[in-house]
Amino acid sequence: MEPVRVNGNQNNGSRKRGVEYVYRRLRNALSKTSLRVPLMWFYHRNFQSGDVFLACYPRSGSTWARFVLYEILTGQESTFDAVNRELNGIKQHKLCRPVLPQGGRLIGTHEPFRREYRRVIYMVRDARDVMLSEHAFLKALDYYSEDLDSFAQSFVRGNVNGFGSWQEHVTSFLDSPLAGDDLLVVQFKELRQDPEIGFSRILDFLKVKVDREVVRRAIANNALEKMQPKVDGSNRMPWRKDRVVRSGSVEGWRSKLSPSQLELIERHCGEVMLRLGYPLSTDSVEDSDLQSAAH
Repeated sequence: MEPVRVNGNQNNGSRKRGVEYVYRRLRNALSKTSLRVPLMWFYHRNFQSGDVFLACYPRSGSTWARFVLYEILTGQESTFDAVNRELNGIKQHKLCRPVLPQGGRLIGTHEPFRREYRRVIYMVRDARDVMLSEHAFLKALDYYSEDLDSFAQSFVRGNVNGFGSWQEHVTSFLDSPLAGDDLLVVQFKELRQDPEIGFSRILDFLKVKVDREVVRRAIANNALEKMQPKVDGSNRMPWRKDRVVRSGSVEGWRSKLSPSQLELIERHCGEVMLRLGYPLSTDSVEDSDLQSAAH
């Protein structure tokens, strides 16, 4: 009987995936420690006066927005590789394409407000939907193994990633020195409900003039069902390709969060949620402190 031959390429591929998996988990763990402070200082250098930052807490809809804006600003079809190469984040902002007036770049960031940010589009999404999406995303990447009850506790305390809590993140921008002419707050819910008006507001803020038909075409080309094939066609980050595009639901929390989970998140995030116009669903909505925060 001939010996069983093991495909060397398969072994190499398995080893490579194993190394990538360990590296990703280690990087994720380190991102929640004080070691990230000097790294963030290093990354936040050499910005240009025309740069604009597309900021948001993770899982708030910036992936979809970047795909649409890429087509509008470049006149080219958006692909996963092109968007992530030319509308990059702060870690590789030197590679970003100058798509804005005066050679400015559109740079993505999940960081809370920093003084280096001079002009910001801040995308915000209902904390209840953000929590659900973040839990599904981190579990899919094997970064988190606990149930949603445990995750909710970590989420409201700002322990699920290196960006702090949702409520502190949002407040850092709403109360920043940019509030006014240099800060555009865009709610994911409103952008999904009327993307043409929403993206037109963004373009006005960016001081970019394009024909309305260009905006309509970019929105149609990046409908949710068309985005996943673009991601599938990429060779970059294969370990997260099937986690990038999710349902993009609005108020999906209504059918998925338990009363105790809702009470927890609204108790911690309710003041900021009311400030943004998100109605609360639990008895905490009767709390006078929360009600007064909405006015």
